[in-house]
Amino acid sequence: MTRRVFAFSFQNIMSIAHEVKRRRTFAIISHPDAGKTTLTEKLLLFAGAIHVAGSVKARKASRHATSDWMEIEKQRGISVASSVMQMEYRDHVINLLDTPGHQDFSEDTYRVLTAVDAALMVIDGVNGVEPQTIRLLEVCRARNTPIITFINKMDRETQSPLDLIDGIEKQLNMPCVPFTWPIGMGKRFHGVFDIRNDCMRVFRPGEDRVGKSDEETITGINNPECVQRFGSEFTDAQGEIELIEGASQTFDHQAFLDGKQTPVFFGSAINNFGVQEVLEALIALAPPPHSKPAMQRNVTPDEPKFSGVVFKIQANMDPAHRDRVAFIRICSGKFTRGMALKICRNNKEIRTNSVVSFLSQRRELLEDGYPGDIIGLPNHGLLQLGDTLTEGEQLQFTGLPFFAPELFQVIELADPLRAKQLRTGLQQLGEEGAIQVFRPEIGGSLLLGAIGVLQFEVVMHRLKGEYGVDARMMPSKYKLARWITADDPKELKKFIEQNAHRIAYDVVDAPTFLAGYEGELRAVEKLSPGIHFHALREHAGLVFQKKMDS
Repeated sequence: MTRRVFAFSFQNIMSIAHEVKRRRTFAIISHPDAGKTTLTEKLLLFAGAIHVAGSVKARKASRHATSDWMEIEKQRGISVASSVMQMEYRDHVINLLDTPGHQDFSEDTYRVLTAVDAALMVIDGVNGVEPQTIRLLEVCRARNTPIITFINKMDRETQSPLDLIDGIEKQLNMPCVPFTWPIGMGKRFHGVFDIRNDCMRVFRPGEDRVGKSDEETITGINNPECVQRFGSEFTDAQGEIELIEGASQTFDHQAFLDGKQTPVFFGSAINNFGVQEVLEALIALAPPPHSKPAMQRNVTPDEPKFSGVVFKIQANMDPAHRDRVAFIRICSGKFTRGMALKICRNNKEIRTNSVVSFLSQRRELLEDGYPGDIIGLPNHGLLQLGDTLTEGEQLQFTGLPFFAPELFQVIELADPLRAKQLRTGLQQLGEEGAIQVFRPEIGGSLLLGAIGVLQFEVVMHRLKGEYGVDARMMPSKYKLARWITADDPKELKKFIEQNAHRIAYDVVDAPTFLAGYEGELRAVEKLSPGIHFHALREHAGLVFQKKMDS
């Protein structure tokens, strides 16, 4: 009997290890309008997950980007929430997370980056490296996330490829290793030269190519046919390739995995050109799921017991059901539909009969899942951002960030009879991280905090569309917020009592000190040496603090 149980356990572990090796989980990051969502569509198209790519620009048409599902996204042609898509390609399971490019929604992107093993960075060939790209790369580098770079829009008049590479290396401090090199640009864009395979892939405009079956290739960088057909654009590229081969680093896979080197590809996502090379590079180069640190220990993906972390919550993905879906990154073990899981924050048990997999807004019931997969668990407020779920072990994964808001508005109702709907809407939007909601210690209107102005606009739009609430924003006297903790719970309680008029609580009841200007905050910090003021809150840190206090 013991031998049979051991054999079953060993077989289970081997099955999990095999599935882990098949997984690739990555996020697409970029500055707005670099073509990130278009590239997402085309990756799905090439993997066979969709048959027609929606056009991000055709806002008045019936088709929209597959990864953009909110009404406001369809109207504006921008991504304001991250989307999750799972697909299979060449016996690999790809979990692709499309993130908002706009800096006003950077918090959502930062949290998504905690749930991936690699990132695909999209650079606009016309504009080069832009501010939001720098911010996002800093987050990736802080986590040593491997990055593959795709320089887009080569069918337009772009910066020279040498300047683009130089810009990435100087502004992002990231050594580049070009895998392909463009032959011309704009109307004279003839294709790319595949440096590693010593062949040219000839560009053909249009969105109807899916796969390499109809792709023309010419072998050899010194092939006279290339010069004869493509003239000075090819001879210029020859010289540039010779130059970068002498000046660039040799590709080092370990350096890439450590986030210290990026392979670079050129192409035109709108024309389906260069997309498949990126997809194949993700399979070949990006790492499978790896171990994840918890406060108690390091958790490896091939462990037999399930563990996962909630990195995103989305309200009203299906407006007809007013649901809230918790996005969970599986960190270890195997998920099986119906299994009982424990929420480590409060030791409550949650059933998983309705867990789903995603293709953006399309959802399907999921029977099983493995480390690296992103699964969705519909719930009614039971789960919070940062929650850890296990089969019983007490674990708390770390690293899910919440940033102190930089902008504040007081929200007031146009119709006082809708107060319950307002509180429900703000509670749910606050739980999903769309906005930060603060409840003052001493009465008064709810206070909204945001990183960017557009967050307020999206929240107002969603309150009206999803909750039937008409509200207005009013200026706030507050300009700064800091979460507060203390080593001595009595000292924290005393501080809150003495500063009650400047204390508010966020959606998880973390106490926050509010200030009107920087000098006020500095003065209070100086007068309160026993209080810790935090511009960044991690869910794990809050849980740990509450356990200390109790």
